[in-house]
Amino acid sequence: TTLLTAPPECLGVEGRLAHKLFRDLFANYTSALRPVADTDQALNVTLEVTLSQIIDMDERNQVLTLYLWIRQEWTDAYLQWDPDAYGGLDVIRIPSSLVWRPDIVLYNKADAQPRASASTNVVLRHDGAVRWDAPAITRSSCRVDVSAFPFDAQRCGLTFGSWTHGGHQLDVRPRGATASLADFVENVEWRVLGMPARRRVLTYGCCSEPYPDVTFTLLLRRRAAAYVCNLLLPCVLISLLAPLAFHLPADSGEKVSLGVTVLLALTVFQLLLAESMPPAESVPLIGKYYMATMTMVTFSTALTILIMNLHYCGPSARPVPAWARALLLGYLARGLCVRERGEPCGWSRSHESPPDPQPSEAGTGPPAGPCHEPQCLCHQEALLHHVATIASTFRSHRAAQRRHEDWKRLARVMDRFFLGIFFSMALVMSLLVLVQAL
Repeated sequence: TTLLTAPPECLGVEGRLAHKLFRDLFANYTSALRPVADTDQALNVTLEVTLSQIIDMDERNQVLTLYLWIRQEWTDAYLQWDPDAYGGLDVIRIPSSLVWRPDIVLYNKADAQPRASASTNVVLRHDGAVRWDAPAITRSSCRVDVSAFPFDAQRCGLTFGSWTHGGHQLDVRPRGATASLADFVENVEWRVLGMPARRRVLTYGCCSEPYPDVTFTLLLRRRAAAYVCNLLLPCVLISLLAPLAFHLPADSGEKVSLGVTVLLALTVFQLLLAESMPPAESVPLIGKYYMATMTMVTFSTALTILIMNLHYCGPSARPVPAWARALLLGYLARGLCVRERGEPCGWSRSHESPPDPQPSEAGTGPPAGPCHEPQCLCHQEALLHHVATIASTFRSHRAAQRRHEDWKRLARVMDRFFLGIFFSMALVMSLLVLVQAL
């Protein structure tokens, strides 16, 4: 601009030629009209995009912010000259505001306010070829699918086209099959898989003529390492810790406390996840894992409470049913290796409780046989009655203790059974989620 506006006497030979060329070209030039010799002829515009940086991906508002270099090339029929007439000068650079520029805009932009065009120069060749390179920060709408978060891949399209010129007046075509990624700055959260370009010709309801556009589809895959370390692995460890409540001794008093603590920890992680995820109909994969784990912990805590009730059945409890004695205390106890202290694994006591000995009818009276001594023990009927009562009470107490031990043994069998089930469930769910990271 300084070269073109300086006085001719202050310029060198090349400067005077450029100044003369500028005056000759723009003497009768207007940037308001389409620069074609035939108004029925379409002007071809070549569009090239270079991705420089991913500034932000706002999943909650579904807005993608990019830093792009946009290059547009076209031929201006009114800006041509003979280089020999100007000392071999075949290229000049002039402000872009002086020449006609295509009104190519981003169709799916998400800006609240329109951005001003970058005030960069255009490169003008002697044959009328115009090249306009301009940097741009674009904010485009992008439909974000978080159903596989944090192992998701996104496809965000950027559609460029003329706002007022139809296909009969301005034809937009991409340069090459993909956008250039040569100067791309790697992003810490997203990995770029490619950015293919595709040309479309659409007819809108407002107008009868077709409108061509070029869509650059940015293929992204999330880098899940940070989410695996901060959100997924703690949940996996907590979910593997929850079934161990079945392995705690009932007398420790911590079985239910462990389940409640694990449930509270999962709730905290669930709240942290909900803050970073957009509200959507599809639940993310990690969200499904959290809900499944919380459901498992809830059921395990409820079953722990029921098993604690079985363990603390008092002496007044009814005997263990016959089917439970045969199935749980028999086959299942041997299969799960639940044994009393000192018993070998795979051995269990008889399925049936030994019958309670009943006091004999003769126990209330003197024993049969001759006894003629007045001080003989057999004549002390009151003493014999008390001894029989004590023996009966002791036998009843022993029977109640055996019933109590049976219920405690049944509680241990159920603890071992549910420990295997819930630990297997937690391990399978964790592996299914972690395998997505491979």
